[in-house]
Amino acid sequence: MPNLPNVVLWSIPAFVLLTVLEIVSYRFHPDDDEQGYSPRDTATSLTMGIGSLVFDALWKIPIVAIYAALYELTPLRVPVLWWTVPLMLLAQDFFYYWSHRGHHVIRILWACHVVHHSSKHYNLSTALRQPWTSATTWVFYVPMILAGVHPAALAFCSSANLVYQFWIHTERIDRLPRPVEFVFNTPSHHRVHHASQGGYLDRNFGGILIVFDRLFGSFTAETARPVYGLTKNLDTFNPLRVATHEYASIARDLAAADNWRDRLRHLTKGPGWQPMRPDRPEGNAA
Repeated sequence: MPNLPNVVLWSIPAFVLLTVLEIVSYRFHPDDDEQGYSPRDTATSLTMGIGSLVFDALWKIPIVAIYAALYELTPLRVPVLWWTVPLMLLAQDFFYYWSHRGHHVIRILWACHVVHHSSKHYNLSTALRQPWTSATTWVFYVPMILAGVHPAALAFCSSANLVYQFWIHTERIDRLPRPVEFVFNTPSHHRVHHASQGGYLDRNFGGILIVFDRLFGSFTAETARPVYGLTKNLDTFNPLRVATHEYASIARDLAAADNWRDRLRHLTKGPGWQPMRPDRPEGNAA
């Protein structure tokens, strides 16, 4: 088994310190164009982050078992060396892009990811607002396991990707030099991703790199000021409701559906899909 560090665990002190520094920066250098922090919103984000550590530990049990079984079945092996780790990080970022994109356009997957977009604020604490049902991502990385990447190496790459994305959840950093903005995911690019207005919806899915968005047609540059949150925002700070509200909405739609075809579409179509009715064309949300 590769001896790789737990990147997320080692980064927690930095998460806390940088969040405190950002809060202090708003105190001494406020900006009317930036929302800053809200105590209840921040508390919800922190609670979701702590809860995700607990639930992720539980979800990892069956996922690791599946990955281990697949790893034993494949004859391929990718050694953990100084030059293979960057390649594994690149591969993981590629599959992260498709996982992230899938979690925006398939409703049952969106029910997990919507948690991260549920805040109307955009600051470092928003990065910690993580879902409690993250068992829906593992399938996207099966090709890496079948290619011979050890599950522990994949876990390291996924953790590194997650840690990288922490610092881009901020309004305090404007645009960076053009070469950086062209290659990497930055605060400017990720602000677009968290925006709820039409031209910004479902854009900029990259993790560490933004090049996959440029290659696959999902990139949009930041122009107008983003409006953060959901197209229909939650009216609660209750962590349990934040974690489960979209699953509850799906359950209501499944119960109200007239046929199994519509029930399947409620699960596999986009978050706004609704069946055709006399007063509403198919595909538009009520």
